[in-house]
Parts: sequence; structure tokens; C-alpha cells
Amino acid sequence: MVNDEQSKEAALRASGTFNPRAERVTDALFMQGDFFDPRDLVQVKYEMLRRVREDGMQVAQAAAAFGFSRVAFYEIQRAWQREGVGGLLPRPRGPRHAHKLTEEVMDFVRAAQAQDAALRAPGLAEQVHERFGVDVHPRSIERALARKAKKGL
Repeated sequence: MVNDEQSKEAALRASGTFNPRAERVTDALFMQGDFFDPRDLVQVKYEMLRRVREDGMQVAQAAAAFGFSRVAFYEIQRAWQREGVGGLLPRPRGPRHAHKLTEEVMDFVRAAQAQDAALRAPGLAEQVHERFGVDVHPRSIERALARKAKKGL
């Protein structure tokens, strides 16, 4: 049984659906048996929404019983209404695209490299700052160049 529990936790972590605040889930259904698993973030969110909608539980009470704030409850509810179960999946944080290294900046970087093959990322970052007024970490430039090379561009 311990191995199954470890396997399930590993699978939840790998899928990004592990609930890091499982200990905060105090709803009675999650305290009995093994069907309801407080470590399963999607299951916890779904059941919280169901308890409010179908069982008439108050939002503040449900949020507390499932380890969320009221604000988080309403965000989860909106995501569910917009996307269904997919809206309950965690979203990656941070920028969705290279907001500093635009095509214009990358064209400049590639041109600077073509002009001086010995120029490395720290020097490129300085030139980008001078030309565009944008602070870019040298490692970000290295990753962007590697992505372009991988795509064959």
C-alpha cells in the first residue's frame, strides 16, 4: 500500500496536480476512506465547487474546508465555468512568451553576433541594454539563441 501511495504521489507531482497544501483539506469526505485524496488538487477543487453548488455549503466554509481562500474559490469557479475540468488544472506561472527578447531584439542579437563571432551573451546583453533600454539576463539570450538554433532558424 505504501508503494501505491508513493506511486500516486509521484504521478500527481509529475502531472503538476499534486496539492502542496493537502494537510489543509478538512472536509469530511477527504477524512474517510481512500477514494477522496487531499493530495489530488483537481479532485479537491472539483469537490469544493460541487459542495457549494450541489450541497449548498457556504463559500467561506467550503473554501476553508478545502484549504483555499474565498478569493481562490471564485477564481477556481470562473476557471471551471470557462473551461470545465481543464480549468481546474494548475497553470504555469510567469510570462507566456519572450516579452523582452522580441523578434526585433533577437534580429539585433543575431546581427551583432554575425558581425563579431567572439561576442558572447554578457556582451550581447550589454548591447541590448544600450540599444533598447531593456535589461536581459545573459542566460536568457543563450536560451533564446539555442531555441532558434534548434528550430533551424
